[in-house]
Amino acid sequence: MKIYTKTGDSGTTSLPGGANRASKADMRLEVLGAIDEVISIVGATGSSLSEPDQTVLSEIWQIQSDLMGLAAGLARTGPAGAGRESPGSTEKTPLWLEASIDRMEKGLPAVKSFILPGGHPAAAWAHVARAVCRRAERRVAALAESAAHPEVRDTLPAAMTYLNRLSDYLFVLARYLNHLHGVAERPWRP
Repeated sequence: MKIYTKTGDSGTTSLPGGANRASKADMRLEVLGAIDEVISIVGATGSSLSEPDQTVLSEIWQIQSDLMGLAAGLARTGPAGAGRESPGSTEKTPLWLEASIDRMEKGLPAVKSFILPGGHPAAAWAHVARAVCRRAERRVAALAESAAHPEVRDTLPAAMTYLNRLSDYLFVLARYLNHLHGVAERPWRP
């Protein structure tokens, strides 16, 4: 099968199970695109670890898998409540993120001011992932406030919760990776 189909050349695309094509400017595709960006940048974070931390790598792979499941749930085109739950939409998912945040924060100094993104390359990527994750969260919130796509309405609250907790995780991950690699954080000085 060829990777290029030419079916999207007119500015439309199809979603899984959908008989009709959707505009690439559709709000739901904005959400899916932002989630795709987070998946990729989280992968870049893991790839840039100079000394791979197996716990962090396992968490990164789990996050990527959760986000793919979340995107699959948001991409569905069937009726609402069709029994298709995505892995990223379970109640336990934010709990494991919270446990990971707590684990990483144990050895970190308290945050006393805003921290400028940067430091070790993996930490810098985690900061980029956090910023893009916040954008994805804003896109999901906008979709939730619109009347569009009632077929995914039941997935949106869990998506917002997951993305909110994930952005917290990514912030702490950046701090943890700088600490792990002996790179001092740079506080913002107004």
